[in-house]
Amino acid sequence: MESKPVPWKLLHAPPYGQVISHEKWRGSTLLQSLRGSVKTIFEEELGVVDFCLSNKTCVLYVSESDLVAGNDYRRKIVRFRNANSGLQGIVIVEKTRLSEQYFSGLQKFVVLELGLTVLPVSSAAEAAQLITQLVLGENKENPFLRKSVSRLLEPVVLSLILQIPGVGKVKAIQLLQRFPSIHQLCGASVHELEPIVGQATAQHITAFFHNQFT
Repeated sequence: MESKPVPWKLLHAPPYGQVISHEKWRGSTLLQSLRGSVKTIFEEELGVVDFCLSNKTCVLYVSESDLVAGNDYRRKIVRFRNANSGLQGIVIVEKTRLSEQYFSGLQKFVVLELGLTVLPVSSAAEAAQLITQLVLGENKENPFLRKSVSRLLEPVVLSLILQIPGVGKVKAIQLLQRFPSIHQLCGASVHELEPIVGQATAQHITAFFHNQFT
């Protein structure tokens, strides 16, 4: 399979509050929704990567039309995984009424076979909120900014967490209180999650984000 070297731009992650976007997204609804939240730097030579965030996190976006059109997106995701070894890969997927029937197959493929993280969203605007949360949720120097961002983006993060098997609204809120960012929740171990949601749900959470299925 084709596996090009990691573009040098991705090896030098953007500073806090910024995101490197592939040039093809310029003028899109997603990028318009990012305005005012994070600074966007456009770059043509990102390979298959759509967005590069701080702490060397790369994002691939699978749209509703990608899912409905067929399996071509699978080859793209494989190239994404192969080309960016050593970097954290996240696949953001549009899960809508039209594409919902295809989501389960994509999730199993991406998580079980490729070991990447899948984050479902309902629209490009919600994807922009999620990317903003990923970019700004890592800030530890300005607790006031982090708190305001958490309040602004809680609905989209809550919606994501509620898609995890065994997680209801009460547990989702408890998780957000302990792990205020998606990065922190993705990185939490079963041992850290158990006191909040119990062993079975803790395993569901790690399975949802990572290659932990048995």
